[in-house]
Amino acid sequence: MDKIIVVNTERCMSCHSCELACAVAHSESKDLVKAIKEKNKPFPNIILEKIEEMVLPIHCRHCEDAPCVAVCPSEAISRPAEDSPVILDSSKCIGCHACILVCPFGVIKRGPDGKSLIKCDLCFERLNEGGEPACVEACITGAIKFIGIEEFTARKREEYVKKYRVAIIKGEETGD
Repeated sequence: MDKIIVVNTERCMSCHSCELACAVAHSESKDLVKAIKEKNKPFPNIILEKIEEMVLPIHCRHCEDAPCVAVCPSEAISRPAEDSPVILDSSKCIGCHACILVCPFGVIKRGPDGKSLIKCDLCFERLNEGGEPACVEACITGAIKFIGIEEFTARKREEYVKKYRVAIIKGEETGD
């Protein structure tokens, strides 16, 4: 994956728009009004974590060497192509929950039935159609971004330099 989801905690206002958009994007109808009436109620594929006074979305990192893929005995969790996100095929899942145990970020969760699994798939279908993940599109403050890894690391370097200005001072001859 050459792009990742990042969350700017200073911009997030805990509105849950990302959660709602995720649930609708993974519903049968892909429509808010229709999704509410569906037999199988839509459920978001992201985890919202309460941190102090805020509720922030926590997304799957789609690890390059994903331990959840390696541990899955039924190949329900896989990476279809080298540059694709790690996705879950619920129809193949046998419910062993080994993936939950090995995920270093704790972003795989049990579904509302207690047996099935839910994890962020970066809205794989939307990506294939040239779109962005639903949570990114729905974020009204722009706190959630889907950006290239190179852009992200460049931003972090720039933030570090601004925050921790490092000066190298060369000695001057004072004549003393």
